[in-house]
Amino acid sequence: MQGASDTDGPLQTMLHASCVAVQGRAALIIGASGRGKSGLALQLMAYGADLVSDDRTEVALHASRLVARAPQHIRGMIEARGVGILNAKPVDAADVRLVVDLDRKENDRLPHPREIVLLGQSVPLLWHAEGTHFAAAILQFLRHGRTA
Repeated sequence: MQGASDTDGPLQTMLHASCVAVQGRAALIIGASGRGKSGLALQLMAYGADLVSDDRTEVALHASRLVARAPQHIRGMIEARGVGILNAKPVDAADVRLVVDLDRKENDRLPHPREIVLLGQSVPLLWHAEGTHFAAAILQFLRHGRTA
């Protein structure tokens, strides 16, 4: 994934992604339109995560940290398919610690760690795992990491 930089600011990019955070640690949820990014974000929020952004997320590199923010015009809003646009109290920014790719299905019971590179930084990557445990597992990953 590429990013652009101007001479006055940090390296940054806009992603077609939803983003939630727990204790300042964010998970970017990526995937094609209709894949369930907002739905997974809503599940994570129901379990205690905070909304960073829905559908579009700004990611910038600050001192070797990837920071996610919502574009101002969609800050505090999340789409619930079949319900409408819902209001949420968003966090201003959070450090990206995980990327969840809903376009790829995880077939391994105990997958080897994967990574994705965003703005030159490696970030742990999860593929979509079927099952009701997936949202809870993402939160646990954000809170305490994973044994390699």
